[in-house]
Amino acid sequence: MSGHSKWKTIQHKKGAADAARGRVFSKLSKELSIVARAGGGDPDMNPALRTLIVKAKSSNMPADNVERAIKKGTGELAGGQLEEVTYEGYAGGGVALVIKVLTDNKNRAAAEIRHIFTKFGSNLAGQGAVARSFKRKGQILVEAATVDEDKLMGIALDAGADDMQRDGDMFEIITDPADYETVASALEKAGVKSASSEITLIPDAYVGVADKTTAANIIKFVDALEENEDVQNVYSNLDVDEAVLKDLEK
Repeated sequence: MSGHSKWKTIQHKKGAADAARGRVFSKLSKELSIVARAGGGDPDMNPALRTLIVKAKSSNMPADNVERAIKKGTGELAGGQLEEVTYEGYAGGGVALVIKVLTDNKNRAAAEIRHIFTKFGSNLAGQGAVARSFKRKGQILVEAATVDEDKLMGIALDAGADDMQRDGDMFEIITDPADYETVASALEKAGVKSASSEITLIPDAYVGVADKTTAANIIKFVDALEENEDVQNVYSNLDVDEAVLKDLEK
């Protein structure tokens, strides 16, 4: 979508320098632990864990951190018991939000998420009201300046990707969740470095926001959610005009 930035690209841009690393690693550690607890610590026997390890590698998470998080999940190291909770709601302009939380205290998490929604004049939605408009997909972002488009498309499609398109200064590769690992591995073997690589929730349609004030408020709202220690990820159907996004980055 020329002239626009969809949600994952917006996240990547605003989080490129994200106090970045520590918080990202903390969230990944939680997710690795809960997936290892549910399916075991052997990635060969636990596809969800394999997927997360790929994501951790793409985020440059140290191998020691990955191993420690997995061992906490399997009980080899001490660690708190985490539960996964999903919240749904809307930001300004009818933009949808799905918030994934991993917490050791569901009551605290619910109160804090509700407080953030109230602070930004928004309301939580009923379970499924928002999530039904999203699909689980593999998504890989590659910086356009680092690779030839035809070469990248050939590698991705030959490996089983569903689609590839340019989104601003990124190429976005979409896969079925079952094909994600194969595509990610093919790119890695070809020496293509991803800016972001994960199985995520992608909206059926995006909501364009051209007003600078509305876009700024939505991004501040999401920032407040992401700063919460229990929030793992925020998925959205926000699509911002490139000119507005560049103006906000100043």
